[in-house]
Parts: sequence; C-alpha cells; structure tokens
Amino acid sequence: MTDTYQRYSRALGRITPAPALVLDLDAFEHNIQWALKHAGNKKIRIATKSLRSVELIRRVLKTSPVFQGLMAFTLAEALWLREQGFTDILLGYPTHDRASLAELARNPHGITLMVDLPEHIEFLQGFDATFNICLDVDLSMDLPFVRFGVYRSSITSLATLESTLAAIKKAPHVRLEGLMGYEAQIAGVMDKSSWLMRFLKGLSIPRLRERRHNLLKHVLQQGYQLRFVNGGGTGSLQTTNQEEPVTEVTVGSAFYAPVLFDNYQDFQLRPAMVFGLPVVRIPKPGMITCLGGGYIASGATDPIKTPTPYLPAGLKLEKNEGTGEVQTPLHTRGHHQFQLGDWVFMRHAKAGEPCERFNTIHLLRGEKIVGQCTTYRGDGKAFL
Repeated sequence: MTDTYQRYSRALGRITPAPALVLDLDAFEHNIQWALKHAGNKKIRIATKSLRSVELIRRVLKTSPVFQGLMAFTLAEALWLREQGFTDILLGYPTHDRASLAELARNPHGITLMVDLPEHIEFLQGFDATFNICLDVDLSMDLPFVRFGVYRSSITSLATLESTLAAIKKAPHVRLEGLMGYEAQIAGVMDKSSWLMRFLKGLSIPRLRERRHNLLKHVLQQGYQLRFVNGGGTGSLQTTNQEEPVTEVTVGSAFYAPVLFDNYQDFQLRPAMVFGLPVVRIPKPGMITCLGGGYIASGATDPIKTPTPYLPAGLKLEKNEGTGEVQTPLHTRGHHQFQLGDWVFMRHAKAGEPCERFNTIHLLRGEKIVGQCTTYRGDGKAFL
C-alpha cells in the first residue's frame, strides 16, 4: 500500500486543479479481463451509468467482441451516445421524457426502450413512430416482513406479464425485441461478512431462475422472437452466466471496482478509480484537513456510502464531521508525516457517481499520468 501511495503521489505531483479524479489503467484493464473471464459464453452489455465517460466506454468496447451494446440510464443520454457513434443502446429504465421521445421518433434506430406496464405502451402511442421495446421483469424475492430485492418492475407473475403483453399485441407502434431481469438481491447485496445474506442469496437464485424461465417461456409461446435476454450485474455475473436462456449480461461497476465491491464473498477486484484530495491544513498533530471530499453515494443512507480513506493507509475520518462539502478532516494516527499540498487518496462507494464531481479523469500507468479523458460532466452533460 505504501508503494502504491508513493506511485500515485509521484504521478500526480502538484497537478492542478485539485481535487483530482484518477483511473489506474493497470487495475482497470485487470478488471476488464475479470469480466471477460466470468461472462462465460454470454455477451457483455456495458452499464454506462457506472463509467460516465465516452472515452472509457470506447476503451472497454474495443477490448473484445464479447462487449456488445450499452445500457443507458436516461433517454437523453442514449440519444447523445448515439450521436457519439454508439449503437445498440438499451435504456435501462422506463422514460416519460416527451421531448426526448419526440426526438427518438424521428429516428428510432439503435435505441431500445424499457417497459413493464400497459401504461408505458399506451404513452408511446402518442408518437408517430415504431419503437423497439424490452420487457423488464421482476426477479426479487418476497419473504415474510421483508422484500429481498428492489421495487422495480411490476411484472412479477404470468398474470402481470400477460396484461402488458396484451397491451403490446394491440400496439402497432412498438416492436418487442428483448427481455431483461435484474437480480438486484444478488448483484447489489454485499455478503462477505453476513452469513444471512449468503443464505438468502442461495435461497433466491433457484427461485429467480425459475421465474425468469417461466416468464420468458410464456413470451416465446406468444410467438415473439427476441433479439436478446439480458440479466445480471457485476455482483451476480458468476451466477447469471450459468443460465442458458440469458444471452447477455450487464457489467459496469466492475471496471472501476468501488468500495461496495470489496464486500462480496465470491470475487475480488482491483481498485481502479480513486480521487485525490490535497492537504490544505494541519490543525493539530495527528490530524490533517483536505480540500473537498464530500461525495456521498446514493441509496439508503448508511456509513458505507461515505467515501473511504484509501491511501496512505491508517487514515480515519473524524466521526463528527465525515467527508465535507469543502473540507474533510482526517486522523493520521502518526503513520505518515504530511506536509501542505500532499495527496490523500479516497475511494467512492459506487462506480460512476464520482464522475459527476469532476470534469476530467487523469489516466495513470505505472508512475506516470499518460493522458486525460473527460467525464460526462466535462462534456457538459448532466443526465440525472
């Protein structure tokens, strides 16, 4: 860890502006290879919300023909990515964006919309175009007093699937070409230190497989010929790849390897993305204050959603302040003699979210910054 800190610090030097977002290309490429190794015989669709950089999306796509297509998070983003030359873009979530749908209606090619309600189909009827659509089916597991998964799709059974299919059958303005099921309770739940989570995951996997199989079978029996069946995420890659009906898996967070993925039992990735904060104050011996750092992750609020001090080792947040909007105090525990201007490196809880705080990502190879690339924010885009 000491060597890594020295390497990162030497590479950045006194680079400005600071704070700075850094991508370790060696770790990034290691994580890409991990995804390729564990995809089995499936294609990999890239989750753009976990990268949020056009250049880095292109880098991943160029690595292997196994990477095919993108999963975008808003229709405005999907339209912009298509302008950048990307094709086969699946919208991961339903949209009610009238302006973007009007733009898509002028040229629906290359973008697939997500639906799960008859009302989604009816809403699309208001535009003079034939849209490609994908059915999002629910794979969560309901237990007494708890839902193991997320509240996402309304399609939880053959009955709810049939109501949406009935709307599709009456709609000449849509073309069903895919089915998606996201195993949130497998892909998004940390289990390294919880036997209960591992038990619930083991209980859920055969159930979600059976549900996906039954729902897909029903769609195919209605005469639909699907171009793809999408599933998975980084946290469920090694189980979703074993499902024969699934043709592609979605991967995004694996490439940056944020802190949340340190807490999975079955795999370990290399931390690739960090952000460096400069030391701007030394208020007392054993404590430093850094500029910025308050980049809290989305989701249910808990301590792990706070950025984690990474390098040098031994730093600890001040519990009464945490990471701040403009400054972050850290206890040094005497392990490193800091001077003003020194770097402290932090890791974010999630993958793409820190890109909303920085215009530029510094690309590090070994001990050198070998280039830069822009984030969505650096390209003047903020989609959510």
